[in-house]
Amino acid sequence: MHQKKLEEYRQTKLEEMTIADMQQELAEGRITSEELVLMYQENISLRDQNTNAILEINPDALQIAQALDFERKLKGPRSAIHGIPVLIKDNMDTADKMHTSAGSRALKDHYALKDAQVVDKLREAGAVILGKTNLTEWANFMSDKMTNGYSSRGGQTKNPYGAFDVGGSSSGSAAAVASNLAAAALGTETSGSIINPAVQNSLVGIKPTVGLIGRTGIIPLSHTQDVPGTLARTVEDAVAVFATLIAIDPEDAITSFAEPYEKYDWSIHFKKNGLEGVKLGVPRGLFEDSISNEQRTLFDKALEQLQECGAEIIDNVDLGADQGDLGFAVLLHEFKANLNAYLGKSNPLNPIRSLEDVIAFNNKHSQEMLHYGQNLLEQADLTTGKLNERNYIEALERNRFLAAEQGIAATLKEVGADALVLPQDHGCNINAAAGFPAIAVPYCLSETKEPFGITFTAHAFSEPQLIEYAYAFEQATKGRVKP
Repeated sequence: MHQKKLEEYRQTKLEEMTIADMQQELAEGRITSEELVLMYQENISLRDQNTNAILEINPDALQIAQALDFERKLKGPRSAIHGIPVLIKDNMDTADKMHTSAGSRALKDHYALKDAQVVDKLREAGAVILGKTNLTEWANFMSDKMTNGYSSRGGQTKNPYGAFDVGGSSSGSAAAVASNLAAAALGTETSGSIINPAVQNSLVGIKPTVGLIGRTGIIPLSHTQDVPGTLARTVEDAVAVFATLIAIDPEDAITSFAEPYEKYDWSIHFKKNGLEGVKLGVPRGLFEDSISNEQRTLFDKALEQLQECGAEIIDNVDLGADQGDLGFAVLLHEFKANLNAYLGKSNPLNPIRSLEDVIAFNNKHSQEMLHYGQNLLEQADLTTGKLNERNYIEALERNRFLAAEQGIAATLKEVGADALVLPQDHGCNINAAAGFPAIAVPYCLSETKEPFGITFTAHAFSEPQLIEYAYAFEQATKGRVKP
């Protein structure tokens, strides 16, 4: 396409374009994957100064797109995301010319030797990895004073909707997709890190069940809670990318549960009537004291909309667990053990081999590194990091019991609900500790133009049902508003 026509296309058609629409344009020869990359790169150059979402552009993105265009002509598309430009969070290994740093200057020169499992699945599906996004440093496990979206390597990512919290820790992934800098992005969640930035940026966020998607090659925080997921502008787009990531990971034993979903047809759950007869529990005790009057009003309107879609609302259910009940010892213990294992196996040229090395580097370069301190890193380092310790095992069992057996699973059974629905990201710590899935869906903007969304959560591997509810709600409300 001529440069002038390409620029016209970027300005008039690319904005908010879905992955399915892109595939149709690609199939009919109106655009190429190379042109999609060029247009998104132009969006990045024009808009990212406002959001600071992108840490690094993949220098090979154009050549990869050209090769995928040629392959499409010869053999047709590999998948629903063949030739589609996506971004990934900078805690995912890529064996290419990009660094993997978790936002830390301590790892600014670190090149991974092998693609992360999720990156491998993206490449296998024919996606174009456009670049890497900023995040809250160490996936928000450096300091409890750190603001969402800040890293020493990338600086502060901003919310494209205004002077609001950008959410985190997958801050750059969310801000970038909301700003139309890519078709979709990958994030990771340990406790709210996909759901929180999704609702803050008027996006759909899928936080899968732990065990559905492999974690090998992702800079870890907690092996019992970490999970990669997707951020996109529509449910269908989020699912298109999510579906390609599901696979057994030979180095991540818990993914043995993924097998039934590897070739699953998720499109059967795109039903406009997907909420008819569905029973949704509302655990108001989790959020009543911590939301504004306006948010309460917006949430009540969202509940009315769910009822109009045929759902039955079971209000004021008692979850039996509170976010404050969940101990922090599990994450501190696992972070030290898991990070030391990752760094110990990293590129031999990487001088940072342990959590102790990270802390020492930060202290040595304190002016650049310690704007918010590093109390979480230091607390984690005080643990033994041994995962056979009795106090760790007891804390883990207690968290799981409170969040899952006594919490979400027990509540759903007791009140006869199919899922729970909550405003924004409230309750995300509980489903995270349980290892259960959640899906965030945009609903509207507040009076101050801040995005507001709702979150569905239920038992392990309930993604098919949650996607059905999220899709039906999205189609009824069309709640996403671009910045």
